[in-house]
Amino acid sequence: MEQAELIAIVDTDPRAKEIAEAVGTPFYATTGTMLRSLEPDGVIVSTPTDRHLHPLLKSLQSGAHVLVEKSIAATMEEAEAVVDLSEKVSRYVLVGYHRRYYENIQETRRLIQEGGLGQLVGVCGQWTIRKADGYFEVNWRQLRTAGPVMTNLSDEIDTLRFVCGEVGSLSVNIRRGIRGHPKKETAALLLNFECGALGAFLLSDATASPWAWEHLTGENPVSPTYGQNVYRFVGSEPALDFPNLVLWQHTGQAADWNHQMTARPIDIQLNDAFEAQCTHFCRVIAGWEQSRITAPDATRSLAAVLAVFDAAERGVEVQL
Repeated sequence: MEQAELIAIVDTDPRAKEIAEAVGTPFYATTGTMLRSLEPDGVIVSTPTDRHLHPLLKSLQSGAHVLVEKSIAATMEEAEAVVDLSEKVSRYVLVGYHRRYYENIQETRRLIQEGGLGQLVGVCGQWTIRKADGYFEVNWRQLRTAGPVMTNLSDEIDTLRFVCGEVGSLSVNIRRGIRGHPKKETAALLLNFECGALGAFLLSDATASPWAWEHLTGENPVSPTYGQNVYRFVGSEPALDFPNLVLWQHTGQAADWNHQMTARPIDIQLNDAFEAQCTHFCRVIAGWEQSRITAPDATRSLAAVLAVFDAAERGVEVQL
């Protein structure tokens, strides 16, 4: 990054010291030790979700702005503590919903919110993938706080909120699955959006399929790229395959099943969302841009994710 200088790496795992040495950067074992030695302008917190709070609050108290990996925290109480402190010390907390930085998501949001599909009627999507068994050798990845609902559905919920608007209520069926871990592996959701649209979403990290965001974009270097669409948005007029962005529409005819539809690709190339996110973080710190994802906004995504557990445990539709 031309906009920033890496001045420290902090990790409780001493093996991370090798990374710091390789890039010529000081290494610290705790956030507090680092902050007593340095005064960073920005801190990226990328610990497991249930370990976000301590380094995040310490960094804010030191006067740094923070980019924290999603979800913002493990509980609503922790998220609200982050919001309160960030407002008290007048520092930004950006949350790592990196998909908001993809240009195809920006275009989809614009298209839907400006009426490009007519009235949005519904959306269906899926994130179905099989994580390698070695992924779970680290015990914390077997727990609920690191399961696909908290870790992966969090991205999907935020994407849908960003594109379609707020989720008014949801219901869900959820299953533990085949590995016997404490976490749940598979979930099927029904979503009611405040705009009037309905949504259906299938999530699993125990399925062999090409239909997942990572397999589409190639953003995860350990996952093969297949380029398959993972969402379909349907409106009263056109419909949209996403994220390859193919608009299906009637031209000069009634928009009904008696008339031919044509496919019109929207030509937007995949950009590097992680680089765009870090560039944006730097520009927010410098005062050149408004934050694209604030702590209160990310807290609403967390509320929707936690509502999935609530709906599953109580067997009811949960209002948000």
